[in-house]
Amino acid sequence: MKQNQEFTVSVAPMMDWTDRHCRWFHRRLSRHARLYTEMVVADAVIHGSRDRLLGFDDSEHPVALQIGGSDSSKLARATEIGASYGYDEININIGCPSDRVQSGAFGACLMNDAPLVADCYRAMADASDVPVTVKCRLGVDDQDVATTLPHFIETVAAAGCKHFIIHARKAWLQGLSPKENRDVPPLDYDLVRDMKARFPKLEIVLNGGLTEIDDALNQTQGLDGFMLGRAAYHNPWILTQIDSAVYSAPAFARSRDDIVHDVIAYTQSREDTDPSTKAIIRHIMGIYAGQPGARLFRRRLSEGLSQKLLPSQVIENALHTMQSRKADAA
Repeated sequence: MKQNQEFTVSVAPMMDWTDRHCRWFHRRLSRHARLYTEMVVADAVIHGSRDRLLGFDDSEHPVALQIGGSDSSKLARATEIGASYGYDEININIGCPSDRVQSGAFGACLMNDAPLVADCYRAMADASDVPVTVKCRLGVDDQDVATTLPHFIETVAAAGCKHFIIHARKAWLQGLSPKENRDVPPLDYDLVRDMKARFPKLEIVLNGGLTEIDDALNQTQGLDGFMLGRAAYHNPWILTQIDSAVYSAPAFARSRDDIVHDVIAYTQSREDTDPSTKAIIRHIMGIYAGQPGARLFRRRLSEGLSQKLLPSQVIENALHTMQSRKADAA
C-alpha cells in the first residue's frame, strides 16, 4: 500500500471518451483518482462554447483540463479561462499523434521543439495560480530518446514545470495511425524510471499499457504516480480498487447494480435538457466486464441506442435484463 500522499493516480484524457458524463461516472467509482477532460484545443477554449466545452459537475474534483496548442499567447488565454471554471490542474498535451494535431503543429510533434514547449509552459503558468503540468511521449520517430527525452524534460523544467506525465512509448508521426500509436511502439518503463532517477525533484507519473492496479503499483515504485487509460474505460470497475490500494481509504462497498441505479438517476435528471447525456450509455458498457451476463448487458445497451428511447430507459432495460438473468440463475 502506498503511503506517500504525493503519489497520484489518474484517468487519462481520451478523445470522445472522457467527457463530463464519463467523468461523473468514474467519480462514482473512486473518490480520489484525478480525472482529466478530453483534450480541448486552445482556440476552441477561447472562441467556442465555453460552458459546453469546459463545464463540469462539482463532484468531479479533483479534475484537470487538458489543452492542446503551440501558440503561447493563446495557451495563456485558454489557461486563464480554464482556471476560471475551477479546474484543479491545467495540462498541456505534448503526446497526441493524430493528423489533426500534427497539421496544427502541436501534440506529439512538439517533442521536437523543447524550447517552444518551455515558452508555452511559462506563458500558461504565468496566466494562473492553478498548477500547470505536461503530458508527453518518450519522443517521436527516429529520435534517440535516451538523449532527447532528458533534454526535453530539462528544458521544460527550467521553465518551471515540476510535474510530467510520460506515456512510455514513442509516437511515430509517419506511418502509424493514432490507434496504432497506442499499441505498436514498444513500452519502455525503464526509461521513465531513469528520468525520475535523473531528475529526483520532479514529479514523474507513468502512463501507457497499465491494466491492473497491483501491476501499476509495482511498475511505479519510486515514481510519483500512474495514469490509467483504456483499461479504466473498458473495465471501469478497476477504479474501485484505487482508494483503498493507494489512498488508505476503506474498501469500496457498493455493487455494480447500485452504481447503475445512480447512473439512471443522473441520466433522468439531465436527458430532457442535455442531449449529450446519451453518451453515458457508451461510457458504462464495461461496468460488468468479467461478470456473468456482461455481453448481454452490452448488447442491450447497444440495441437501445438504435431505438427511440430515452437514455435512462435504455439503461433501465439493460439493468432489468441483468437482474432477471441473476434471478434465473439463483
